[in-house]
Amino acid sequence: MIVLKKDIYWSCNCGFRENAWLSYYWKCPVCGKPLNLDYEKRFEPVGGRGLARYSNMLPFSPIKTRGEGSTPLVFYEDGINKILFKLEYLNPSGSFKDRGSSLALTYAYSLGYKSVVEDTSGNTGVSVALYSKLYGMKCSIYMPKTAPRGKKILIKALGGSVIETENREEAALKVAESLNNSFYVAHTWNPIYILGASTIVYEIYEEFGVPDVVLTPIGSGGLFLGLHMGFRNLSLIENNIRIPYFIAIQGCSVQPVYEMIYGYRACGESWLADGIMVVKPPRLDEIVNVISTNRFRVELVNNDDVLNALRELHEMGFIVEPTSATVWAVYRRIRGDLRNKTILIPLTGSGLKTLDVWEAASRSPT
Repeated sequence: MIVLKKDIYWSCNCGFRENAWLSYYWKCPVCGKPLNLDYEKRFEPVGGRGLARYSNMLPFSPIKTRGEGSTPLVFYEDGINKILFKLEYLNPSGSFKDRGSSLALTYAYSLGYKSVVEDTSGNTGVSVALYSKLYGMKCSIYMPKTAPRGKKILIKALGGSVIETENREEAALKVAESLNNSFYVAHTWNPIYILGASTIVYEIYEEFGVPDVVLTPIGSGGLFLGLHMGFRNLSLIENNIRIPYFIAIQGCSVQPVYEMIYGYRACGESWLADGIMVVKPPRLDEIVNVISTNRFRVELVNNDDVLNALRELHEMGFIVEPTSATVWAVYRRIRGDLRNKTILIPLTGSGLKTLDVWEAASRSPT
């Protein structure tokens, strides 16, 4: 068990508040909306690397770690802007989700859970399976039958069980029916994943500073909200820190954020970017509020955009999955409007887990 260094509380806008060490809630037990975690924060990095370095900004540090975080920051200039590629696909399980999973499974283990369940399109399932293995917990992952085969194989190799569903929405419904006494990771709801993603910002700040623009994909919104939270936290603690301008990316096939702000726009199919095909993000209102309040913008991509961007990233030496390529697809389109800027582009997932998707897309029209 870990030493409980901090007072941590679940909180909700409806007024609900409870000590997080007493019980776990994946959504507010009063109003059913997503929860937040309240605790004291200080930007005082400690020695070492990874998430533990920012333990003063987190509710707790991972008990068992495999080096999540501290991913490389690659500087690249294209003659128009300076690009900061954050190689999140080099985390232990091949995606940025390890930052949240390492914290979530630490919390589950600390509360005495013996098994975990999760619904996912792929990357979170692999990540949860990896950390469940480390903590000796049984792991069951519900995912669409159309999810990349490589991710399913890897989940099974890590000791997890894969339960296939017709689509992403059914996966969320089925997992809710099978909780029993298992810890429901609920990464689309769980604020721990947002906190994990915020550590990306702290690493960038220490190594480089603050970029002018951040491009990020939005599925459930954990990465977007985490990056925004990280810069916001720094701006509140360090008076000279500003929040960058954000450009969020969704796929044409599933565009709830774009539709809520601008209205639906037909622009083709985007099934290649399976990682952002979340029809009803639990934090949709929160995402839209952040974008609207700050006058950020949302862009859409289709399969052709993704495939062209993926080919170009491969040529540049980045072996990423199609969802990661969505940010480069948008950058290629708008880079002329962002002259002499520093652009942060997180590359979220490894292409080694989606070789079957790449092979199919390369052989047939998108």
